[in-house]
Amino acid sequence: MSGKGAPELTVTGDTDLRVAVVAAQWHQTVMDGLLSGALRALKELGVPEPAVVRVPGSFELPFAAESLAKSGYDAVVALGVVIRGGTPHFDYVCQGVTQGLTQVSVGHAIPVGFGVLTCDTEEQAVDRAGLPGSTEDKGHEAATAAVAAATTLRAVPRPRRG
Repeated sequence: MSGKGAPELTVTGDTDLRVAVVAAQWHQTVMDGLLSGALRALKELGVPEPAVVRVPGSFELPFAAESLAKSGYDAVVALGVVIRGGTPHFDYVCQGVTQGLTQVSVGHAIPVGFGVLTCDTEEQAVDRAGLPGSTEDKGHEAATAAVAAATTLRAVPRPRRG
């Protein structure tokens, strides 16, 4: 079952981070909930004025995240939703988005909060979107995870160069 086993994240240290949120526009109700949850989390964590970029769909998230990472953001939160249909399109989009966002994170050595819902039904997406009556708030979770990872990495002592 989704939501079971999630860690209780604690953000410690400096939260004076430059954070950007990139959010798809498909499935507006679900996306409104995800974006609201992410922005609420960032405010609770003391992150000053995150940038918000909207893209047409989830497939465009890696491109936008790449551009934001190149611009010097300390973390990016990617929000989207892909709902299974009757064709393999779901599999291609989910795989491309996941690999693309992973590539951005590893290639730029910054956390990318993965707030992309991959659901069988719209009802499952609504239940995870942080809306009234939802059981989960994946936008909030993705933003918290990105900030927690960024602050953790900032606290790691850097080795001195020769």
